[in-house]
Amino acid sequence: MSTTAGRIALVTGANKGLGFETSRQLAQQGITVLIASRSSSRGKLAVKALRDEGLNAELLQLDVTKPEMIRKAASEIKRKYGKLDILVNNAGTSVDESHGQNSTETVSAKALRKTFDVNFFGLVELTQTLLPLIRKSDAGRIVNVASILGSMTIHSSQGGMTYKPFAYDASKTGVNAFTIHLAAALSGTNVKVNSAHPGWVRTDMGGSGAPLSPEEGARTAVRLATLGADGPTGKFFHGEDELPW
Repeated sequence: MSTTAGRIALVTGANKGLGFETSRQLAQQGITVLIASRSSSRGKLAVKALRDEGLNAELLQLDVTKPEMIRKAASEIKRKYGKLDILVNNAGTSVDESHGQNSTETVSAKALRKTFDVNFFGLVELTQTLLPLIRKSDAGRIVNVASILGSMTIHSSQGGMTYKPFAYDASKTGVNAFTIHLAAALSGTNVKVNSAHPGWVRTDMGGSGAPLSPEEGARTAVRLATLGADGPTGKFFHGEDELPW
C-alpha cells in the first residue's frame, strides 16, 4: 500500500451506506477524509460519527450535478490542503426503472438523463475539475465505483445477466469507458485510475436482501484508493479479481 500519513481523500455520496463505510475504512488508515454530501445535515451526522470513533473527517457539501458546487469544492480543497491524494467517485443513483426485468424498451428519456447526470456526467466533471489537485499528489488515486452490470462482456455472453436496468447499466458502462480513457491519458504520471465493483451490498439501493455488508462492499474501493506505486491502472476489479469490460 502507499503511505497514508498526511493524505487527503474525497468520497462522494459519503453520508451513508457504501460511501460512509469507504470513508471510515480510509480514515482508519490515518487518511483525512472529506465527506461529500448533498445534504449538509446528513453530512454533519456522518462526520460526527467518524469523529466519535477518533477518525479525521471533514464535511464538504457537494452535489455532483451542480457545476457551481463542484467549482466551490475544488477551491476549498485547494485553499485548505493544496492537493488531493484520493478521489472515490461513489455517488450514484438508479431511478424510474422496474428492477428485476429488462427496461430497455420502456425506460424514459427523463430517467436516462437523471441517471447519467449523477452516475456519469457529474462524475466526469468532478474528476476533471479536481484533476489539477490530484496531479499535485505524489501518489494520486482515482477510484470510480462502477458495477458488474456495466460489463458489456458479461451482458453479451451466452447465459449472461438477465437483470438489465438499462439506464443504470449504460451509465456504469460509461464510467468504465471513462476509467480506461483517463488512465491512458495519465499514463506515466503518479496518478492511477481504476473501476471498482463493490458487489451486491445491503444499502438503500441494494436492498436488505443483498448478501454483502457495506463493510465488505467498501473493501475494493479502499484497496484501489491505497495502491502502491506498483499497482495497476486502467483496470476493473472486485476484490482482488479483475473483471472484464
